[in-house]
Amino acid sequence: MATCAYISLLTHDRLPSFHLRQLLVIYFAGGTVAWPILLPMARFLSRRRGIEARFAAHFALLSVGTVAITALAFALDYRLFYAQWHEPFGTVVWAFQFAFTTAGAVYQFLVMGLGLYLPVGLPVLAGASLWLARSMSPSMR
Repeated sequence: MATCAYISLLTHDRLPSFHLRQLLVIYFAGGTVAWPILLPMARFLSRRRGIEARFAAHFALLSVGTVAITALAFALDYRLFYAQWHEPFGTVVWAFQFAFTTAGAVYQFLVMGLGLYLPVGLPVLAGASLWLARSMSPSMR
């Protein structure tokens, strides 16, 4: 996912970014954490189904899950930055600040960061989903 983000930034001439390293780490972390969680889920949900259903399960879970986990990583980084201005942990005001800061960060990621998966991420996702659907062992088909 970091490679997809890097290529997208390169093709849109936005590579000289002050936060390039941190941004690539977030995308790398999102993809790295998502894979071992979502792959077993997709395989479980598509057991004993046709290749179309296996492809759809892998495509849907890997795409939505990777975006969600990367958005969460972005939100946590966002939260770390704004924590210095928030109330102490455990207070009601802190809970509101945490919730709305996280929601704002996820929204910001969806608006500005989702495009970094394109144009490379979609064909890679389709290819990986097809490969995973075909490679499931016969006992799982």
